[in-house]
Amino acid sequence: MPDLTTLSRWLVLAGLVLAGIGGLLWVFNRLGVPLGRLPGDFRFQSGGFTCFIPLASSILLSLLLTLILNLIARLSK
Repeated sequence: MPDLTTLSRWLVLAGLVLAGIGGLLWVFNRLGVPLGRLPGDFRFQSGGFTCFIPLASSILLSLLLTLILNLIARLSK
């Protein structure tokens, strides 16, 4: 089991990553990028049941994160 120093570093890192993702979503919203409302995001409603599948938004975010992480990896070498 890792010591508390290692665990605390991982928790701080996870918090920073979550804050960064939240910041990106906030910036996308301010820029008018309609995440969750793109023409490939599916919403099914029936009575009191709603199922939301953000397929296009997931693909867009995956591509953006892949590009960002590849740039970071290339710059760190």
